[in-house]
Amino acid sequence: MRRESSTVVVLVGGAGSHLLAGLDRSSNVSVVRAAGTGPAQPPEQEQAPGLSWEPGAAAMREAARRRSTYVVVLEDPLAGVAAGWRAMWDMSGGSPGAAAFEEPAATALAAWRDKRFELPDYYLVVAPAQGSGAGPDLYLGPLRAARPRRVAVAGLAAGPAQADSLLDQLRALEHGPWWPPLDELLDAARRFYAGGLAETQQP
Repeated sequence: MRRESSTVVVLVGGAGSHLLAGLDRSSNVSVVRAAGTGPAQPPEQEQAPGLSWEPGAAAMREAARRRSTYVVVLEDPLAGVAAGWRAMWDMSGGSPGAAAFEEPAATALAAWRDKRFELPDYYLVVAPAQGSGAGPDLYLGPLRAARPRRVAVAGLAAGPAQADSLLDQLRALEHGPWWPPLDELLDAARRFYAGGLAETQQP
């Protein structure tokens, strides 16, 4: 369990230029980006699928060194697990099925057990635009089912007001029990039926 004074929040779903510029101007928020993941070096081109936890782990280590009230992290150690879980529910003919989830899950779990990373205090999922057809989501599915107060949905205003909207969302985060061990979360994800998720991804 983390014991730093800052609240570390992984932002899931993309961050536009207006949002990042506004957060960078805030005195009580630090933004952590994984090293070498700028536009010229997309992380998916630099990391093998089995090592997809590494950018997020590096970002979480940097977040632990920050002393802002809130530390917003743009990379997640479970990003590969989340992508694999979604791909597992892809019913197309070329879908890799459960293997898409099990490989990144196994490598992330090994890294977590080796204390290479910890989970953030919260996940804040940017709500997709209506009609975007978002599919099964690890964060809003099994992770939110396990710890409802550790996963929140951010419905952000458009344009320059995005940063103020996100700051309001950060202040509204509720306290709740810490995450269960990662192996328990992964087991819950294996048993979670994505088609049974009743709530929408809108706040």
